[in-house]
Amino acid sequence: GRLWLMHELTDSPIALGLVTLSSLGPILIFSVWGGVVADRVNRLRLVMFTRGMFAVTALLTGVLVATDIITPWQLIAISLVNGFLLSFDIPSRQAMMPALVRREHLPGAIAMYSFVTTGSAIMGPIFFAPYVKLAGIEGLFYIIGVSYIATVGMMSMMRSKHDVSTGESRPILRDLKDGFAYVRRSRILFGLLIMGFFVGVFGAPYQTLLPVLVDDVIGGDIDDFGGLLLGSGIGASIGAFAMAWWGRPERMGQTMLFMGVAFGAALMMLAWSTALPVAILAMTAIGITGTLHQTARATIVQLATDNRYLGRVMSIHQLIWGSSALGGLIMGALASAVDVQFALGLGGAISAGAIAIGTIAIFGRGAFSYSRVAAPNPTD
Repeated sequence: GRLWLMHELTDSPIALGLVTLSSLGPILIFSVWGGVVADRVNRLRLVMFTRGMFAVTALLTGVLVATDIITPWQLIAISLVNGFLLSFDIPSRQAMMPALVRREHLPGAIAMYSFVTTGSAIMGPIFFAPYVKLAGIEGLFYIIGVSYIATVGMMSMMRSKHDVSTGESRPILRDLKDGFAYVRRSRILFGLLIMGFFVGVFGAPYQTLLPVLVDDVIGGDIDDFGGLLLGSGIGASIGAFAMAWWGRPERMGQTMLFMGVAFGAALMMLAWSTALPVAILAMTAIGITGTLHQTARATIVQLATDNRYLGRVMSIHQLIWGSSALGGLIMGALASAVDVQFALGLGGAISAGAIAIGTIAIFGRGAFSYSRVAAPNPTD
Protein backbone atom coordinates (compact mmCIF):
# COMPACT_ATOMS: atom_id res chain seq x y z
CA GLY A 1 0.00 0.00 0.00
CA ARG A 2 2.77 2.46 0.85
CA LEU A 3 4.61 1.70 -2.38
CA TRP A 4 1.53 2.30 -4.51
CA LEU A 5 0.70 5.47 -2.58
CA MET A 6 4.22 6.83 -3.13
CA HIS A 7 3.98 5.88 -6.80
CA GLU A 8 0.80 7.96 -7.09
CA LEU A 9 2.38 10.89 -5.24
CA THR A 10 5.68 11.04 -7.15
CA ASP A 11 5.83 8.58 -10.08
CA SER A 12 9.53 8.14 -9.27
CA PRO A 13 11.49 4.84 -8.94
CA ILE A 14 13.93 6.54 -6.58
CA ALA A 15 11.04 7.62 -4.34
CA LEU A 16 9.93 3.98 -4.19
CA GLY A 17 13.45 3.07 -3.15
CA LEU A 18 13.30 5.71 -0.42
CA VAL A 19 10.13 4.11 0.97
CA THR A 20 11.91 0.76 1.15
CA LEU A 21 14.99 2.39 2.66
CA SER A 22 12.99 4.23 5.32
CA SER A 23 10.94 1.11 6.12
CA LEU A 24 13.89 -1.24 6.52
CA GLY A 25 16.85 1.08 7.06
CA PRO A 26 16.28 1.43 10.84
CA ILE A 27 16.67 -2.34 11.09
CA LEU A 28 20.31 -1.93 10.05
CA ILE A 29 20.86 0.38 13.01
CA PHE A 30 18.52 -0.81 15.76
CA SER A 31 17.89 -4.51 15.09
CA VAL A 32 20.90 -5.66 17.10
CA TRP A 33 19.61 -3.69 20.07
CA GLY A 34 16.21 -5.27 19.54
CA GLY A 35 17.85 -8.66 19.88
CA VAL A 36 19.53 -7.68 23.13
CA VAL A 37 16.18 -6.49 24.50
CA ALA A 38 14.50 -9.72 23.31
CA ASP A 39 16.94 -11.73 25.44
CA ARG A 40 16.26 -9.59 28.52
CA VAL A 41 12.49 -8.91 28.66
CA ASN A 42 9.18 -10.71 28.20
CA ARG A 43 9.13 -11.24 24.43
CA LEU A 44 5.37 -11.62 24.21
CA ARG A 45 4.65 -8.30 25.89
CA LEU A 46 7.21 -6.55 23.69
CA VAL A 47 5.54 -7.87 20.53
CA MET A 48 2.12 -6.79 21.78
CA PHE A 49 3.45 -3.26 22.25
CA THR A 50 4.99 -3.06 18.77
CA ARG A 51 1.82 -4.45 17.18
CA GLY A 52 -0.21 -1.77 18.93
CA MET A 53 2.08 0.94 17.62
CA PHE A 54 1.77 -0.44 14.07
CA ALA A 55 -1.97 0.09 14.42
CA VAL A 56 -1.37 3.72 15.34
CA THR A 57 0.88 4.42 12.34
CA ALA A 58 -1.50 2.71 9.91
CA LEU A 59 -4.51 4.67 11.16
CA LEU A 60 -2.48 7.89 11.06
CA THR A 61 -1.58 7.24 7.42
CA GLY A 62 -5.24 6.75 6.59
CA VAL A 63 -6.18 10.03 8.26
CA LEU A 64 -3.46 11.94 6.41
CA VAL A 65 -4.65 10.54 3.07
CA ALA A 66 -8.33 11.17 3.87
CA THR A 67 -7.65 14.81 4.80
CA ASP A 68 -5.57 15.25 1.63
CA ILE A 69 -2.50 16.49 3.46
CA ILE A 70 -0.30 13.44 2.88
CA THR A 71 3.12 14.23 1.41
CA PRO A 72 6.00 11.98 0.34
CA TRP A 73 8.06 13.06 3.34
CA GLN A 74 5.24 12.25 5.77
CA LEU A 75 5.03 8.79 4.23
CA ILE A 76 8.77 8.36 4.62
CA ALA A 77 8.63 9.53 8.25
CA ILE A 78 5.89 7.02 9.07
CA SER A 79 7.91 4.30 7.34
CA LEU A 80 10.91 5.22 9.52
CA VAL A 81 8.81 4.79 12.67
CA ASN A 82 7.59 1.40 11.46
CA GLY A 83 11.17 0.37 10.69
CA PHE A 84 12.25 1.31 14.21
CA LEU A 85 9.42 -0.74 15.70
CA LEU A 86 10.25 -3.71 13.46
CA SER A 87 13.78 -3.67 14.86
CA PHE A 88 12.33 -4.80 18.20
CA ASP A 89 9.30 -6.72 16.94
CA ILE A 90 10.99 -9.21 14.63
CA PRO A 91 13.73 -10.60 16.92
CA SER A 92 11.23 -11.22 19.70
CA ARG A 93 8.69 -12.91 17.41
CA GLN A 94 11.29 -15.19 15.84
CA ALA A 95 12.97 -16.04 19.14
CA MET A 96 9.63 -17.26 20.57
CA MET A 97 9.35 -20.10 18.05
CA PRO A 98 11.73 -22.72 19.53
CA ALA A 99 9.95 -22.43 22.89
CA LEU A 100 6.67 -23.50 21.30
CA VAL A 101 7.69 -26.60 19.28
CA ARG A 102 10.16 -29.46 19.52
CA ARG A 103 13.41 -29.25 17.59
CA GLU A 104 12.50 -31.83 14.96
CA HIS A 105 9.31 -29.94 14.11
CA LEU A 106 10.99 -26.56 13.75
CA PRO A 107 11.15 -26.52 9.89
CA GLY A 108 7.44 -27.29 9.66
CA ALA A 109 6.61 -24.75 12.37
CA ILE A 110 8.55 -21.99 10.63
CA ALA A 111 6.88 -22.94 7.35
CA MET A 112 3.40 -22.85 8.87
CA TYR A 113 4.23 -19.52 10.50
CA SER A 114 5.20 -18.16 7.09
CA PHE A 115 2.04 -19.72 5.65
CA VAL A 116 0.02 -17.25 7.73
CA THR A 117 1.79 -14.34 6.08
CA THR A 118 1.72 -15.89 2.64
CA GLY A 119 -1.98 -16.59 3.06
CA SER A 120 -2.53 -12.91 3.69
CA ALA A 121 -0.35 -12.25 0.65
CA ILE A 122 -2.97 -14.11 -1.38
CA MET A 123 -5.99 -12.45 0.19
CA GLY A 124 -4.44 -8.98 0.08
CA PRO A 125 -3.95 -8.74 -3.70
CA ILE A 126 -7.41 -10.22 -4.33
CA PHE A 127 -9.02 -7.35 -2.44
CA PHE A 128 -6.34 -4.69 -3.00
CA ALA A 129 -7.54 -3.08 -6.22
CA PRO A 130 -11.31 -3.48 -5.59
CA TYR A 131 -10.99 -2.20 -2.03
CA VAL A 132 -8.90 0.82 -3.03
CA LYS A 133 -11.39 1.64 -5.77
CA LEU A 134 -14.29 1.30 -3.32
CA ALA A 135 -12.90 2.92 -0.15
CA GLY A 136 -9.79 4.71 -1.40
CA ILE A 137 -6.22 4.08 -0.36
CA GLU A 138 -7.05 5.57 3.05
CA GLY A 139 -9.58 2.78 3.61
CA LEU A 140 -6.79 0.27 3.07
CA PHE A 141 -4.75 1.77 5.90
CA TYR A 142 -7.80 1.89 8.16
CA ILE A 143 -8.38 -1.85 7.80
CA ILE A 144 -4.66 -2.50 8.37
CA GLY A 145 -4.83 -0.53 11.62
CA VAL A 146 -7.90 -2.43 12.80
CA SER A 147 -6.19 -5.73 11.93
CA TYR A 148 -3.19 -4.87 14.07
CA ILE A 149 -5.51 -4.07 16.98
CA ALA A 150 -7.03 -7.53 16.50
CA THR A 151 -3.59 -9.19 16.65
CA VAL A 152 -2.90 -7.49 19.98
CA GLY A 153 -6.15 -8.95 21.28
CA MET A 154 -5.22 -12.41 20.00
CA MET A 155 -1.74 -12.30 21.55
CA SER A 156 -3.18 -11.21 24.90
CA MET A 157 -4.74 -14.69 25.08
CA MET A 158 -1.34 -16.40 24.82
CA ARG A 159 0.30 -17.63 27.99
CA SER A 160 3.38 -15.61 28.83
CA LYS A 161 5.00 -18.66 30.42
CA HIS A 162 6.06 -19.59 26.89
CA ASP A 163 8.39 -16.63 26.98
CA VAL A 164 12.03 -17.73 27.33
CA SER A 165 13.90 -14.52 28.06
CA THR A 166 16.93 -15.00 30.29
CA GLY A 167 16.14 -12.22 32.72
CA GLU A 168 19.86 -11.80 33.43
CA SER A 169 20.98 -8.40 34.70
CA ARG A 170 24.13 -7.51 32.76
CA PRO A 171 25.39 -4.41 30.97
CA ILE A 172 23.54 -4.10 27.69
CA LEU A 173 26.73 -3.34 25.74
CA ARG A 174 28.30 -6.53 27.04
CA ASP A 175 25.29 -8.54 25.86
CA LEU A 176 25.56 -6.91 22.45
CA LYS A 177 29.28 -7.68 22.13
CA ASP A 178 28.70 -11.27 23.25
CA GLY A 179 26.06 -11.67 20.54
CA PHE A 180 28.39 -10.47 17.79
CA ALA A 181 31.24 -12.62 19.12
CA TYR A 182 28.94 -15.66 19.14
CA VAL A 183 28.02 -15.15 15.49
CA ARG A 184 31.61 -14.44 14.47
CA ARG A 185 32.82 -17.71 16.01
CA SER A 186 30.27 -19.72 14.04
CA ARG A 187 31.15 -20.64 10.48
CA ILE A 188 27.50 -21.41 9.76
CA LEU A 189 25.97 -18.26 11.23
CA PHE A 190 28.63 -15.89 9.94
CA GLY A 191 28.54 -17.43 6.47
CA LEU A 192 24.76 -17.18 6.27
CA LEU A 193 24.97 -13.53 7.31
CA ILE A 194 27.37 -12.65 4.48
CA MET A 195 25.47 -14.67 1.88
CA GLY A 196 22.14 -13.22 2.96
CA PHE A 197 23.47 -9.68 2.75
CA PHE A 198 24.04 -10.01 -1.00
CA VAL A 199 20.60 -11.56 -1.49
CA GLY A 200 19.05 -8.82 0.63
CA VAL A 201 20.65 -6.06 -1.41
CA PHE A 202 20.14 -7.43 -4.91
CA GLY A 203 17.30 -9.98 -4.69
CA ALA A 204 14.84 -9.05 -1.96
CA PRO A 205 13.99 -5.49 -3.18
CA TYR A 206 12.32 -6.74 -6.38
CA GLN A 207 8.88 -5.72 -5.07
CA THR A 208 10.09 -2.13 -4.87
CA LEU A 209 10.22 -2.00 -8.67
CA LEU A 210 6.93 -3.78 -9.40
CA PRO A 211 4.90 -0.56 -9.87
CA VAL A 212 7.47 0.61 -12.44
CA LEU A 213 7.48 -2.77 -14.19
CA VAL A 214 3.69 -2.69 -14.44
CA ASP A 215 3.64 0.84 -15.86
CA ASP A 216 6.68 0.94 -18.13
CA VAL A 217 7.09 -2.63 -19.38
CA ILE A 218 3.73 -4.40 -19.12
CA GLY A 219 1.64 -1.29 -19.68
CA GLY A 220 -0.82 -2.20 -16.94
CA ASP A 221 -2.61 -0.55 -14.04
CA ILE A 222 -3.43 -1.18 -10.37
CA ASP A 223 -5.35 -4.37 -11.24
CA ASP A 224 -2.26 -5.80 -12.92
CA PHE A 225 -0.13 -4.76 -9.95
CA GLY A 226 -2.52 -6.68 -7.71
CA GLY A 227 -2.28 -9.66 -10.08
CA LEU A 228 1.50 -9.78 -9.68
CA LEU A 229 1.20 -9.64 -5.90
CA LEU A 230 -1.40 -12.38 -6.03
CA GLY A 231 0.91 -14.60 -8.06
CA SER A 232 3.68 -14.08 -5.53
CA GLY A 233 1.32 -14.82 -2.63
CA ILE A 234 0.07 -18.04 -4.21
CA GLY A 235 3.63 -19.16 -4.88
CA ALA A 236 4.74 -18.34 -1.34
CA SER A 237 1.82 -20.35 0.08
CA ILE A 238 2.73 -23.33 -2.10
CA GLY A 239 6.32 -23.07 -0.91
CA ALA A 240 5.30 -22.84 2.75
CA PHE A 241 2.95 -25.81 2.44
CA ALA A 242 5.65 -27.86 0.70
CA MET A 243 8.13 -27.09 3.47
CA ALA A 244 5.61 -27.96 6.18
CA TRP A 245 4.82 -31.23 4.39
CA TRP A 246 8.28 -32.61 3.66
CA GLY A 247 10.76 -30.27 5.35
CA ARG A 248 13.26 -32.01 7.61
CA PRO A 249 16.29 -30.51 9.36
CA GLU A 250 18.68 -32.72 7.41
CA ARG A 251 17.33 -31.37 4.11
CA MET A 252 17.74 -27.69 4.87
CA GLY A 253 21.18 -27.30 3.28
CA GLN A 254 20.09 -28.68 -0.08
CA THR A 255 16.83 -26.76 0.02
CA MET A 256 18.61 -23.48 0.73
CA LEU A 257 21.03 -24.03 -2.16
CA PHE A 258 18.74 -25.26 -4.92
CA MET A 259 15.75 -23.08 -4.14
CA GLY A 260 18.00 -20.04 -3.75
CA VAL A 261 19.50 -20.49 -7.20
CA ALA A 262 16.03 -21.08 -8.62
CA PHE A 263 14.87 -17.84 -6.94
CA GLY A 264 17.54 -15.90 -8.80
CA ALA A 265 16.54 -17.55 -12.08
CA ALA A 266 12.86 -16.71 -11.51
CA LEU A 267 13.82 -13.10 -10.83
CA MET A 268 15.64 -12.96 -14.17
CA MET A 269 12.54 -14.41 -15.81
CA LEU A 270 10.46 -11.61 -14.30
CA ALA A 271 12.94 -9.03 -15.58
CA TRP A 272 12.29 -9.96 -19.20
CA SER A 273 8.56 -10.54 -18.91
CA THR A 274 6.67 -8.15 -21.16
CA ALA A 275 3.31 -9.93 -21.00
CA LEU A 276 1.23 -10.02 -17.84
CA PRO A 277 0.64 -13.84 -17.79
CA VAL A 278 4.39 -14.48 -18.04
CA ALA A 279 5.09 -11.95 -15.30
CA ILE A 280 2.50 -13.57 -13.02
CA LEU A 281 4.06 -16.99 -13.68
CA ALA A 282 7.48 -15.58 -12.81
CA MET A 283 6.11 -14.02 -9.62
CA THR A 284 4.58 -17.36 -8.64
CA ALA A 285 7.96 -19.04 -9.12
CA ILE A 286 9.61 -16.29 -7.07
CA GLY A 287 7.10 -16.88 -4.28
CA ILE A 288 7.70 -20.65 -4.22
CA THR A 289 11.49 -20.60 -4.40
CA GLY A 290 11.94 -17.55 -2.21
CA THR A 291 9.82 -18.99 0.59
CA LEU A 292 11.58 -22.35 0.52
CA HIS A 293 15.01 -20.70 0.52
CA GLN A 294 14.20 -18.25 3.32
CA THR A 295 12.53 -20.90 5.48
CA ALA A 296 15.49 -23.25 5.10
CA ARG A 297 17.91 -20.46 5.99
CA ALA A 298 15.88 -19.41 9.04
CA THR A 299 15.66 -23.04 10.20
CA ILE A 300 19.41 -23.53 9.97
CA VAL A 301 20.01 -20.35 11.95
CA GLN A 302 17.63 -21.40 14.73
CA LEU A 303 18.92 -24.98 14.89
CA ALA A 304 22.51 -23.80 15.10
CA THR A 305 21.93 -21.26 17.89
CA ASP A 306 21.92 -21.67 21.66
CA ASN A 307 18.64 -20.33 23.06
CA ARG A 308 20.49 -17.92 25.37
CA TYR A 309 21.69 -16.05 22.28
CA LEU A 310 18.68 -16.59 20.05
CA GLY A 311 17.22 -13.08 20.28
CA ARG A 312 20.56 -11.47 19.48
CA VAL A 313 21.39 -13.92 16.70
CA MET A 314 18.00 -13.45 15.05
CA SER A 315 18.41 -9.68 15.27
CA ILE A 316 21.88 -9.82 13.70
CA HIS A 317 20.59 -12.00 10.89
CA GLN A 318 17.69 -9.61 10.56
CA LEU A 319 20.31 -7.27 9.11
CA ILE A 320 19.79 -9.37 5.98
CA TRP A 321 16.29 -7.94 5.70
CA GLY A 322 17.57 -4.53 6.65
CA SER A 323 20.09 -4.73 3.83
CA SER A 324 17.17 -4.79 1.40
CA ALA A 325 16.57 -1.19 2.46
CA LEU A 326 19.91 -0.28 0.92
CA GLY A 327 19.07 -2.58 -1.97
CA GLY A 328 15.79 -0.79 -2.62
CA LEU A 329 17.66 2.46 -3.12
CA ILE A 330 20.34 0.84 -5.29
CA MET A 331 17.80 -0.99 -7.45
CA GLY A 332 15.70 2.15 -7.80
CA ALA A 333 18.78 4.08 -8.92
CA LEU A 334 19.69 1.33 -11.42
CA ALA A 335 16.16 1.35 -12.81
CA SER A 336 16.35 5.13 -13.24
CA ALA A 337 19.84 5.08 -14.78
CA VAL A 338 19.27 2.14 -17.16
CA ASP A 339 15.82 0.53 -16.92
CA VAL A 340 13.78 -1.65 -14.62
CA GLN A 341 14.47 -4.85 -16.58
CA PHE A 342 18.24 -4.42 -16.27
CA ALA A 343 17.97 -3.82 -12.53
CA LEU A 344 15.80 -6.89 -11.91
CA GLY A 345 17.90 -9.13 -14.15
CA LEU A 346 21.17 -8.11 -12.53
CA GLY A 347 19.66 -8.60 -9.07
CA GLY A 348 18.58 -12.13 -9.96
CA ALA A 349 21.98 -13.08 -11.35
CA ILE A 350 23.88 -11.77 -8.33
CA SER A 351 21.45 -13.47 -5.92
CA ALA A 352 21.81 -16.86 -7.59
CA GLY A 353 25.60 -16.58 -7.64
CA ALA A 354 25.84 -15.47 -4.01
CA ILE A 355 23.62 -18.31 -2.81
CA ALA A 356 25.52 -20.97 -4.76
CA ILE A 357 28.97 -19.76 -3.70
CA GLY A 358 27.91 -19.03 -0.14
CA THR A 359 26.25 -22.38 0.55
CA ILE A 360 29.21 -24.35 -0.80
CA ALA A 361 31.65 -22.19 1.17
CA ILE A 362 29.67 -22.68 4.40
CA PHE A 363 29.09 -26.43 4.25
CA GLY A 364 31.85 -27.64 1.96
CA ARG A 365 31.56 -30.37 -0.63
CA GLY A 366 28.79 -32.80 0.28
CA ALA A 367 28.53 -31.45 3.84
CA PHE A 368 24.73 -31.27 4.09
CA SER A 369 24.27 -33.75 6.91
CA TYR A 370 21.99 -33.23 9.87
CA SER A 371 24.93 -33.10 12.28
CA ARG A 372 26.52 -30.19 10.43
CA VAL A 373 23.37 -28.17 9.89
CA ALA A 374 21.77 -28.66 13.28
CA ALA A 375 24.79 -28.48 15.56
CA PRO A 376 23.68 -27.23 19.02
CA ASN A 377 27.02 -25.45 19.32
CA PRO A 378 27.67 -23.54 16.06
CA THR A 379 31.42 -23.55 16.75
CA ASP A 380 31.45 -27.30 16.01
